[in-house]
Amino acid sequence: MNNYEAIFKKSIQEPELFWDESAQAISWFKKYDRVLDDSNPPFYRWFVGGQLNICYNALDRHIEAGRGEQTALIWDSPVTNQIKKYSYRELTEYVAKFAAVLKSFGVKKGDTVVIYMSMVPEAVVAMLACARIGAIHSVVFGGFAANELAVRIDDAKPKLIIATSCGIEVKRIIDYKSILDKALEMAVYKPEACIIFQRPQSIVQLKQGFEYDWNELMNNAQPVDCVSVESTHPLYILYTSGTTGKPKGVVRDSGGYAVALRWSMENIYDIKPGDVFWAASDVGWVVGHSYIVYAPLITGCTTIVYEGKSVGTPDPGAFWRVISQHRVKALFTAPTAFRAIKREDPNGEYLKKYNISDFKYLFLAGERLDPDTYYWASNLLNRPVIDHWWQTETGWPITANCMGIEQFPIKAGSSTKPVPGYSVHVVDANGNILAPEQEGLIVIKLPLPPGTLPTLWNAENRYLEAYIKVIPGYYFTADGGYIDRDGYVFIMGRVDDVINVAGHRLSTGAMEEVISKHPDVAECAVFGIEDSFKGQLPLGLIVLKAGVNRDPNEIKQEIAQMVRNQIGPIACYRDTIIVERLPKTRSGKILRGILRKIADGQSYTMPATIDDPAILIEIEEKLRSLGFGKKV
Repeated sequence: MNNYEAIFKKSIQEPELFWDESAQAISWFKKYDRVLDDSNPPFYRWFVGGQLNICYNALDRHIEAGRGEQTALIWDSPVTNQIKKYSYRELTEYVAKFAAVLKSFGVKKGDTVVIYMSMVPEAVVAMLACARIGAIHSVVFGGFAANELAVRIDDAKPKLIIATSCGIEVKRIIDYKSILDKALEMAVYKPEACIIFQRPQSIVQLKQGFEYDWNELMNNAQPVDCVSVESTHPLYILYTSGTTGKPKGVVRDSGGYAVALRWSMENIYDIKPGDVFWAASDVGWVVGHSYIVYAPLITGCTTIVYEGKSVGTPDPGAFWRVISQHRVKALFTAPTAFRAIKREDPNGEYLKKYNISDFKYLFLAGERLDPDTYYWASNLLNRPVIDHWWQTETGWPITANCMGIEQFPIKAGSSTKPVPGYSVHVVDANGNILAPEQEGLIVIKLPLPPGTLPTLWNAENRYLEAYIKVIPGYYFTADGGYIDRDGYVFIMGRVDDVINVAGHRLSTGAMEEVISKHPDVAECAVFGIEDSFKGQLPLGLIVLKAGVNRDPNEIKQEIAQMVRNQIGPIACYRDTIIVERLPKTRSGKILRGILRKIADGQSYTMPATIDDPAILIEIEEKLRSLGFGKKV
């Protein structure tokens, strides 16, 4: 039996022993009584009775171990032409002082704090400061529009909101403060105060007695110590798109998350203390939480906060410059970033300008890695290009080629094998396990390993309905695919109504809610279509109300603007097609799966349950006439 097989077998057959050994890499204020509490399935809890603090594990203990002068965080911002470095000692002091600021507002263990910030070091400081005092942070991606922010404020009910005055998209200044103002108007729940980090690119007027300047508050702050919290205490809430348009608040516990992340760094990413690790993502996404902030710092690495793009800041050599300048060992990003580089610099001319001899691995996730991009990156870099698959809900990878355990031959289109701790299966709709090569629903046998979601924020029934009851005994991933005869997992796409735009999971239901508010729209459907650059893009079908006699292009432009305003530019919503009727089953369900196949040029079988086959044929002809469904 080889190394991976022995480790994987132990993790599945003896999970308590496996994770007890892994937990020794974490500093506990009080050791746990039980590794796994399975007394109330499906609500499993890890390291029950244990006490710890993630901020202490990420910062203070490295100083105590004599590594305070090591660089903890590098802020690299090509959009402002700045680079700042913080040692573990400097970052700890900054975080401890801002934690004091939070305490001065009465924030305590168990309170929630919403963070709406651009990619500045202060975003990381705010997250860690919350963790330091036991507050629960909920970071909202800075690209989200006011409506999306308001929905999250109402659900999280934060005592405080922390925001930057602006964000910077290449050369464009995005006014975060005005988005926040609008969100607060829309939200039913009102926080007690807001703390604004004023960026020099946009100094904003603050409302006296409600909004406070970050730097002024920091002037007199005295550092505070870490608060001991239970292993099961929530560290954060991170909202992910749901099929109904109402976001789901994924809860992350403290102890299990710390153990899983620490294990993943050495075993999946082959990253050890002192290494430079770069996750080119945003702190608003799960990748930013896990692999910009918590995993690298808990491990004692140097992490990079990058405020820029893979191209355009200033050119397609941006990533190579960062890797070379900061001696990055491994980069983790989304395939979209590399498709952008490939489009701008197909022959890799910019790479030749830089020495990337310290660079060992490229990890890609967040969306399906298409074989073309895999082969291009692999041939260009001459290094392992690792596709791995996970979700906001799991917090760390489900399947991967574990570089720290055993490197398997890579198969393009596959994220390789299940990571130890995850018992991955392919089943049919009745929960029957399918044979190798048979495509079905991807599920994970319960209990899930540490670090994954124990529940949803104030929505246990929704947690059960969305993830547990679909296939009893398993966690339902909502992804489809198959496992081949060698045990390699192939993820083929979503089986629900969430689409993946450049690594960002977006709800088609949320877009439909927006579109349906247009005064001329009687009915609508949004579904994802394949896009060689973004992975998927939303396409809307609308049925106009009777008597509407306006320029169709005007209506389409208005709809696109509505989605942009209410969901955000990240939706990349551009195309709307006007149809006579939507294709539905007799029970009224819209045939989104078939619409996706038509738009993507795939073959399909006319379902027996369809209400009117002629409608589907008409829509297919219309899609093809507009250039959809034609494979290039």
